[in-house]
Amino acid sequence: MPRTAPRSSAAGIEIDRIREQLPGRRIDWHDSVGSTMSIAAGLAREGCASGTIVGAEEQTAGVGRHGRAWLSARGEGLSVSMVLRLGLEAETLPVVMLALGLATREAIITVTSLVPDLRWPNDVLIHARKCAGMLAQVEGGAIVAGIGINVSQTRFPADLETPAISLAMAGANVEREELLIALIRAVERHSQMLAKNGPSAILRAFASVSSYASGLRVRAERDGRAVEGTTCGLDPSGFLKIREDNGMETVILAGGVRPVGEPPCS
Repeated sequence: MPRTAPRSSAAGIEIDRIREQLPGRRIDWHDSVGSTMSIAAGLAREGCASGTIVGAEEQTAGVGRHGRAWLSARGEGLSVSMVLRLGLEAETLPVVMLALGLATREAIITVTSLVPDLRWPNDVLIHARKCAGMLAQVEGGAIVAGIGINVSQTRFPADLETPAISLAMAGANVEREELLIALIRAVERHSQMLAKNGPSAILRAFASVSSYASGLRVRAERDGRAVEGTTCGLDPSGFLKIREDNGMETVILAGGVRPVGEPPCS
């Protein structure tokens, strides 16, 4: 399948600096692509090594969860996908998503003074606004993990489904190279934790840092039915549990969880 040639380190992110810090790893960096996930999925099907990275200065068709668009203007954020060969089954994808959120949060903490929140299942929040999101799918016997982080944007469209923020807007001046190195290392650390110790280790870690995991009054949807109640932890598969006012416990299988009082995600 035809692919855009990887971007030279002469412009945009200093990819040689990344390669020096992460020797022996395949890192394909592009100028402009439709979606890094699509390219990484193709490499996974061809049998590329675990840890292979695909990134881009700009995505023209970036995709978030449930096919929603992900804005990734040139040079203002990180848009990367990573191929992970962990020997995990497709059923672990919900927990993989939580591991990616933990890794992204850790990377941001490593290079800034910010301490993000995690909104189940795949949003990283600063000041209750989304600064990063992730996606995972199985391709070629591997997990392809896509992560987008808003780094230096100074404003976002007012009509976004979810209010957004960048690290710069939150007061952090970040070099994308430093953030990318921290992100890759954190993803590998958390994915190895999952592979070695099982889902329970990730579930405990996520619950300990997410205000959404337990005790928050939220609204969500399950099988076309509006659900409102208080979050009461994660089930063994990584799905969110909500205790409704009638005492019934409902497991939420997809995103769109919002605190009561915040407009629902369209």
